Amino acid sequence: MRAFLLIAAALLSFAAVMIFESSEASAAVCGRGPYRAGCAGPRGAVVVRKPVAAGCRWVWVGGVKVRRCY
Repeated sequence: MRAFLLIAAALLSFAAVMIFESSEASAAVCGRGPYRAGCAGPRGAVVVRKPVAAGCRWVWVGGVKVRRCY
């Protein structure tokens, strides 16, 4: 009987902690496209444009031809 009461008390306290534990709700949605990326959250939205790549070129580094993209 005593073991049963200990198990019941443990389960009851675990259930009480799970019920009364609060968690902050924060939803955010992010998307990424070919030209811009952005996120929308509870405080507003942000949109960021991707920089235009300057391109790649071949350079000599230490006697070795290397392709550098900027």
